Amino acid sequence: MTAWSPDLLADGPPRYLQIADQIEAGIRSGILKPGDKLPPQRRLAARLGIDFTTVSRAYAEAASRRLTDSHVGRGTFVRKSVRATETADPRRMGDEDLSMNMPPEVTDPELLAFMREGLDVVSANLVSLLRYQATLGGDQDRMAASSWLSKRGMVANLDRIAVTPGAHATMTAILSIIAQAGDTVLCERITYPGLRAIAARLNLRLVGLEMDGDGVTPDALEEAIARHGPKALYLNPTLHNPTTLTIPDHRRIQLAEIITRHRLPLIEDDAYGFIPQSAPPPFAVLAPAQTWHIGGLAKCIGAGLRLAYVVAPDARAAFALAQALRAISVMPSPLTTALMTRWIEDGTADRIRYFVRAEIAARQQIAASVLHGLSFRTERNAFNIWLKLPEGAGRAELMGRMAGRHIGIMPSDAFTVGGDPDEHLRICLGGAIGRDELRTGLSFLHNTLSGGGWMG
Repeated sequence: MTAWSPDLLADGPPRYLQIADQIEAGIRSGILKPGDKLPPQRRLAARLGIDFTTVSRAYAEAASRRLTDSHVGRGTFVRKSVRATETADPRRMGDEDLSMNMPPEVTDPELLAFMREGLDVVSANLVSLLRYQATLGGDQDRMAASSWLSKRGMVANLDRIAVTPGAHATMTAILSIIAQAGDTVLCERITYPGLRAIAARLNLRLVGLEMDGDGVTPDALEEAIARHGPKALYLNPTLHNPTTLTIPDHRRIQLAEIITRHRLPLIEDDAYGFIPQSAPPPFAVLAPAQTWHIGGLAKCIGAGLRLAYVVAPDARAAFALAQALRAISVMPSPLTTALMTRWIEDGTADRIRYFVRAEIAARQQIAASVLHGLSFRTERNAFNIWLKLPEGAGRAELMGRMAGRHIGIMPSDAFTVGGDPDEHLRICLGGAIGRDELRTGLSFLHNTLSGGGWMG
């Protein structure tokens, strides 16, 4: 298409920006379609009566906005894009595991376009990405991981950084390095169910530590170390799953001093650390020689990537991790690793976590409004609430009543290590569910638990 021509304003922004803006407006309106050829630069300059360099700068600006592609000898074309509505396979749209604590899914069309573009770029290396590759990721990918981890204040040598196939595989590998069957591992008394499953597979004994409003108490940790001789401590210190608490700075310093003094390895599961705008520093900053830091990407970017960025205590520990992961999973997926690297390099990864942060905050406002009068703990950037059931209500019956609702609900039984579970439920606010359906589901939950709605 060569007939297109912008209308320039004498008193408007710089002319190169006007041209780039009108290319973008033409694409949005449909006047310019994917694959359309723009007028040659010299021809457009002559038509508009402006310098060739102005048009050249305008086309460069359009390319920087990822609106166009230029090909030597062929010209400049509106970038081709793949629309989800034209290519989505409905057979792949329904799978969703409501037992997981899921982030809200991206719905912003512009952000989705950036995400798909990253996939298009990565696909240019499709054949090479189908090869066996480095167990802990290549240099480019570990550099991207280092850049991402630096957002949490961690600056580690590349020989301590690993790209791994998700937090679960990483925890399994780490525990296989530092513990043997029958050994004891400490954790929060209310802890992540995935750790419980891994420990059971490895025949490790979990001991749950008492918690207060700031997390695991120093006295409980000291006592458990003296009593059980544990091989490791596991903590989920930021937006804890499921209680949503974040261990504050002063408590982190206390716990870091204890594990350092006892040389107790810490597995720091920082799944939610990248969500808040400002989170306390990781234990990997406070006690680097003791800490295996796992920065999973499932919550801040997407679980389907099956990726985590790990900082090992030292280079020797990273080498041991590589050997363990090679036995468990060989390597992280080169395809998803390359995609995440691309998203970090072009800024898409930050756009995704900003979206998740804003969207979950909006959903927390819905929960606070709809569930007013019920007792629950939560935080602005948490993906769930930790609901305390009113007197006379039971976990099993409420879950039965909520069956069929598109809301993920898990009982306290799944999280409790030691002692009897109490009457709490984790209510997930994320996933594929939209705001309106979430509001309706939470309203049903509230009506069930209040007034005459409860019959059990």
